[in-house]
Amino acid sequence: MSTAIGSRASACPACAVAPAAEALGQGEAPAEARLLLSLPTIHCAGCISAVERGLNAEPGVRSARVNLTLKRVSVEAEPDVTADRLIGLLDRLGYEAHELDPGVLSATATDRAGRDILMRLAVAGFAMMNVMLLSVAVWSGAADATRDLFHWISAAIALPTIAFSAQPFFRNAWSALSVRRLNMDVPISLAILLAAGMSLYETMQSGRHAYFDAALSLTFFLLAGRYLDHRTRAVARSAAEELAALEVPRALRVAAGGEETVAISELAVGDIVRVKPGARVPVDGVIVEGQSEIDRSLLTGESLPVYAGPDAQLSAGEVNLTGPLLVRVTAAGEDSSLHRMADLVAIAESSKNRYTSLADRAARIYAPGVHLLALLAFAAWLAISGGDVRLALNIAVAVLIITCPCALGLAVPAVTTAASGRLFKRGMLIKDGTALERLAEIDTVVFDKTGTLTLGAPEATNLGDHPRREIEVALALAEQSSHPLAQSLARAARAAGIQPAQLSDVTEVPGYGVEAQWGGAWVRLGRAAWLRATPGRVTAAWLRIGDADPIEFTFADSLRPGAEEAVAALKAQGKAVHLISGDAEGPVAELAARLGIDDWAAGALPQDKAARVQALSDAGARVLMVGDGLNDTAALAAAHVSISPATALDAARVASDIVLLGKDLASLGEAVITARKATRRIKENFAIAALYNLIAVPIALVGLATPLAAALAMSASSITVSLNALRLR
Repeated sequence: MSTAIGSRASACPACAVAPAAEALGQGEAPAEARLLLSLPTIHCAGCISAVERGLNAEPGVRSARVNLTLKRVSVEAEPDVTADRLIGLLDRLGYEAHELDPGVLSATATDRAGRDILMRLAVAGFAMMNVMLLSVAVWSGAADATRDLFHWISAAIALPTIAFSAQPFFRNAWSALSVRRLNMDVPISLAILLAAGMSLYETMQSGRHAYFDAALSLTFFLLAGRYLDHRTRAVARSAAEELAALEVPRALRVAAGGEETVAISELAVGDIVRVKPGARVPVDGVIVEGQSEIDRSLLTGESLPVYAGPDAQLSAGEVNLTGPLLVRVTAAGEDSSLHRMADLVAIAESSKNRYTSLADRAARIYAPGVHLLALLAFAAWLAISGGDVRLALNIAVAVLIITCPCALGLAVPAVTTAASGRLFKRGMLIKDGTALERLAEIDTVVFDKTGTLTLGAPEATNLGDHPRREIEVALALAEQSSHPLAQSLARAARAAGIQPAQLSDVTEVPGYGVEAQWGGAWVRLGRAAWLRATPGRVTAAWLRIGDADPIEFTFADSLRPGAEEAVAALKAQGKAVHLISGDAEGPVAELAARLGIDDWAAGALPQDKAARVQALSDAGARVLMVGDGLNDTAALAAAHVSISPATALDAARVASDIVLLGKDLASLGEAVITARKATRRIKENFAIAALYNLIAVPIALVGLATPLAAALAMSASSITVSLNALRLR
C-alpha cells in the first residue's frame, strides 16, 4: 500500500505488546460528545503523554484517554467539538489520526478468557498441592480410619475444585458430543469425571486407593497448556469490523435550506455532500463542483495523489487533500466500495479459519483410540475377575488417566510459546496459534510495495543539483502545500540549511500546485502539465520561475531496512517471490529490478491482489502475504499466512497473523526457519507422548498403575515436552 502511515515512527517491541496505559471510555457521555480516533503511529509512553496533553488542552475537550494496545484515543468533549478539528490538532502534533465509529467497535478490549483460565489454573494448582500433601501420608502407610479421613478431606478439596476449574474442558466436550463428534476435551473430561467419581466411591467404601490427586494434577497441567495456547493467540478483533469502523460515520449534506451534518445511513443516492480539504470521502460518488488532489493510497496503493475535477469518480475512504468538493452520492454505507472490501476480508477470514492444526489432527486419531482402549480394558478385566465391576472400573480409569493427552495438550502450546519468544526478540509478534505451523508450510511469498518493501515516504534525490536561489524559492512554495512531494521537498531543504525566499500573493491551486509572486515574477511549483514540462519516468515536482524553463526536483521512495536481505534469504530458501502493487508501473518495475524480483504486477486494485493470492493458492501454492494497507487487507486475510508491519493501518494488522514490530524486514527469512524448527519440535513432542503411552499403557492395563504412578507419569511426560520445546530458545 502506498501511504505515509508509520513513516514518522516505528513501534518498539515493549510498547507494542504493553497493556493499555489507560482504559478507554470510563463513564458514560452523550453520544454526540464521544469521539473515537485511531492513532496508527503511536508507539510509546511519550506518545500517550503528548496526545493526551495536546487534546486535553483543546477548548471544549473534557477528557482524552489513550489505549496504546489498540492505538486509539477516546475523547469526551462538548457537542460542538468535531473529529476533523481533533484530527487537525493531532496532525500538527505529529500524529496521524482517523475517526472510528464507536457504534461498530467496543471501546474496551479486555482479555476475559485469559483471566478466566488463569484464575481456574490458580485454584487447581492450590488444591493440587494440598491434596498431594495429604496423599503423602496415605502413600507412607496410613491405614483404616486415618486413611479414610485423609481421603474425605481430599474429596472436600478436590470435588468443588474440579467442578470449577475443569469447566473449560467440560463445556468443550459437551459442545462436541452435542453434534456427535469427538475432540481432545472428551477423553480429558471423561478421565477427570471418572477419576473423581471412582475416588469418591472408593472413599465411601473405605478403599485403599483414591485418584483425587491425579484428577487435580490432570486438571492443572491441562489448564496450563490451555493458558499457554491462549497466550500465543492475539485477542484480535475482526479485520472486517476494523474496516467498517474506518467508514466515516457522518457527512455534511447540502440541501436547499443549507448544510446539515447527518449520519451516513440517512444519505440516499443523488444527495449532495460537501467534502472539506483534509477530510476522508464519506461515500462513493461523482464530483459535481470543485477540483482537488485525492490521496487514494489507503485503497489503491498509488503512492502519489491524483487530480480530481468535475465528473471524477470518488470512493469512500479516499482523502481530499487540497480543495473543497461537492460530491453527488452514488453509493453509501453498506453499498460503498469500502464496505465491499470489508465483505472481501470477512470471506477470506472464514476461509483461513478452516485450517486444521497439528494438534486437532492428532486429536481426531487419539480421542477415539483412548476411549476404545479404556473400554477394552474394562471388558477384559471384567471377564478375568469373574465380574468384579469395581476392579475393572478402577483399571479402566487408570488407563484413561495414564493415556489422557496431558503431554499432547502441552505439545503445541509449549513449542509455540518458546518460538514466539524467540521471534519476539527478533522483532516479530505472533498473533495466531497456528501461524507458525502455516508459516513453516509456505513456498511462495507475495510482497506489497509502498509501506512494506519501502517506507512510503518520498525523499528528494537531486536537491544538490540546483542553485541555492532556486531551492529557496521551491522551499517557500513547498511550505504552503499539503502535497506529500511538497512536504518532502520542504523537509529536505530545511535539513540542508536552506531558508525560504520571501514571496507574496501565495495561492494554492487545487489539483495543480502552488503559485506566488517573487521579485516581480510569477513562480510556480507543481505538476508537469501545469508548468508545460515534459514528465519523465521518475517521480518529480516541477518549479518554474517567470518564463524560464521548468526545473525538475526528483523523488524516490526509500527502501525499508532489511528489504534486500529478506528477499535474498527467501529466494535462497527456494521460495517464489512476487511483488504486487497498486502503484504505477515505473516505480514498481524499478523496485523489482533492484530487489531481483522477476514476477511483479503494477496498478493492482484491492480485489486484484486478493484474486492473485487466491489464484496462487488454488494452484497449490502456500502463500505468505506481506502488506500494510487497506488495499492489502483482503489479500492478507486470503493468504495461507500473513505479515504486516506494526506501522500498518489497524485493519491490516488485525487481518495479519504476524506483526513486524520494527522497521527492519531482515528477520523474515529467519522467521520461516524458526517456524520449520517449531513444527519439527511439535512433531517430536507428539513422538514423546506416543513413546510415553507405549511404556505407560501396558502398566495400566495389567493393573499396576496406582494413583501415585498415574500422577508421576503425567507430570514426567508434561515436563519432558516442555523441556523439548525450550530447545527452540
